[in-house]
Amino acid sequence: MMSRRIGRQTVMLKNAPGVTAWASVAGQKEHDGPYGALFDAVISDELNGESSFEAAERSILEKAIKLCALKANRKLDEVQMLLAGDLLNQIISAGFAARNLAIPFYGLYGACSTMSESLSLGSMIADGGFADRMICATCSHFCTAERQYRAPLELGNQRTPTAQWTVTGAGAVMVSSGAAARQDRIALTHTTCGRVIDLGITDQNNMGAAMAPAAADTLTAHFDDTGRGFDDFDLVVTGDLGILGRELLIRLLDEKGIRVKEERLFDCGSEIFAKRQDTHCGGSGCGCAASMLCAHILPQLYTGRLKRVLFMATGALLSPTTTMQGESIPGVAHAVVFEHREEIPG
Repeated sequence: MMSRRIGRQTVMLKNAPGVTAWASVAGQKEHDGPYGALFDAVISDELNGESSFEAAERSILEKAIKLCALKANRKLDEVQMLLAGDLLNQIISAGFAARNLAIPFYGLYGACSTMSESLSLGSMIADGGFADRMICATCSHFCTAERQYRAPLELGNQRTPTAQWTVTGAGAVMVSSGAAARQDRIALTHTTCGRVIDLGITDQNNMGAAMAPAAADTLTAHFDDTGRGFDDFDLVVTGDLGILGRELLIRLLDEKGIRVKEERLFDCGSEIFAKRQDTHCGGSGCGCAASMLCAHILPQLYTGRLKRVLFMATGALLSPTTTMQGESIPGVAHAVVFEHREEIPG
């Protein structure tokens, strides 16, 4: 069998799986930001009618998955696999959502890189013909992340200048293969698996600094493997580096000899909130990249306003345990390439 690998870390998806549908759910603060009108659904309060913030997070993931299937005109029992994860202990949001939805489930953990991880794995599964239809999804919630990683909200702790605001949101994308996929306007064509990079950052309130080195490493690998650069993409989309992390990524790429075209570098964390909302360095969380991909990026790829996009969500692989033990914060980033199909085969 001919290898589909290109270079060290990249796989070319020769059968070009299709993106059939997508859906986004956001919280009220996200709705109040500059992209608020683009989300498919908005929850009115942090509990979303549930008894806990954790249950609310699970419910918004379920909502995104159901909306995605509905937009694809498919029933849930027609979805062959669910690839999903989240930030909470033992990915409980995804696991409990999968229990309720009864879809065959692969649970993933890549911290805030989980959306690109699920799309990377999902696209390879589809490209290999192992599933005709699957949903890749993830979520996060400000209140659950604060409680798990930092401190209960009731303490009212002051946030540091480098801190980011965990997005309350979810995104779900249906990936298809075979004849049905060839009718989809958006194709997945490449995926690059990232390495875990750790430059010794220990401040859990500075996620951008922890994740930027991994983003630089993966983007460099993709460019080296494919021979492409910024000129070959309408946008290079990073997940949630935030304002500081984005600046660090540009600096790190410059040190590697890669000149960044800043107008083509779009960071979801830097963009999802307005400056007036005082989120310090911007947004973070699995739901940041996922909801922005589904609300802002994929619709433009569908219409052809964007022709080729590299999407690279970034994750900080810390836990409360490692933080208390004084460990540094490793980062990881995975990349997938979306392309607009100008011609739909007959």
